[in-house]
Parts: sequence; C-alpha cells; structure tokens
Amino acid sequence: MDVVALEDLDPDTGACVLLGATQVALVRAGDAVYAIDNHDPFSGAYVVSRGIVGDAGGVHKISSPMYKHAFDLRTGVCLDDPSVRLSTWPVRVRGGRVEVLFGAAVAPRAAA
Repeated sequence: MDVVALEDLDPDTGACVLLGATQVALVRAGDAVYAIDNHDPFSGAYVVSRGIVGDAGGVHKISSPMYKHAFDLRTGVCLDDPSVRLSTWPVRVRGGRVEVLFGAAVAPRAAA
C-alpha cells in the first residue's frame, strides 16, 4: 500500500498513518523506514509515533513518550520487557514513495 512520500518523513522521527482502521507508526531511522503499531500496550494510548527514535547497540528503536518503554523497530519486541511485542509490517521505498505491505503483519505477543 502506497502511504507517503519519503521526503515527507523527517529523519529520526515518527508519523502516524491510518491504514484501514489501524494506526501505524511510520518511523524513519537512519536510512531505513519502519512500520510498527502505534498503540503503546503499557499505557493503552496511541502514541508510539511520537516517541524518541534512537539506537540501542546498533538496533534502531523507538521509546514511547508515555512510560519510555523502548521497542525494536525491526521486530516490535520491547527492549525493556521482551514478553511484549508490537505488530510490525514490511516496508519498502520505491520511486521516492514509502509502501507498507499492510496485510503481512507480524502479530504482537502478549505478556506472559
């Protein structure tokens, strides 16, 4: 699904997009773009796209602005509590446009 022009995503930030009825955080980190669930499971708020983008040992991450839990942008796994994972979707940039393969989500894993 064609979502946005790459130039419209600021480096090292996130932006929320609505794909169907799902809020997805598109995050541009370094030279990569990631699509991850915008729902913070710890606070219940849809705020992940407003988080702080960074790096943890070479892994691109985003920290929720609510309780600062960090999530691996590749896998959605919470770096602070690996039993929690957000859904992620494959992303590609083609012709300067960001495309999300929305039907191919990696499902979240509930806390044990």
